[in-house]
Amino acid sequence: QVQLVESGGGLVQPGGSLRLSCAASRSIASFNVMGWYRQAPGKQRELVATITSVGSTNYADSVKGRFTISRDNAKNTVYLQMNSLKPEDTAVYYCNLRLLVGNNEYSYWGQGTQVTVSS
Repeated sequence: QVQLVESGGGLVQPGGSLRLSCAASRSIASFNVMGWYRQAPGKQRELVATITSVGSTNYADSVKGRFTISRDNAKNTVYLQMNSLKPEDTAVYYCNLRLLVGNNEYSYWGQGTQVTVSS
């Protein structure tokens, strides 16, 4: 088991920046994929960005060039740097860690952090 705690959300004006953090209760080095997802009111949860254990990254088209995902194994933390924020980025952002063991996948979620982009 692992507990995830997100932080760094808040209210920001369009064009502003925020950095989200996801702190894990144990080492993240063994997790295969770490990612950020978001859910806006009335919409389904969607992928924002992922990073693998070897550092490969993947981004939703809507955030490419603006968001950067990174990880710090020493701090057991995954980050999401968000720049040039737009009102459509407003959502609850969730951290996710996935561990693949044989044919089994274990997925862990944080409680979410609210990001509101508004003037």
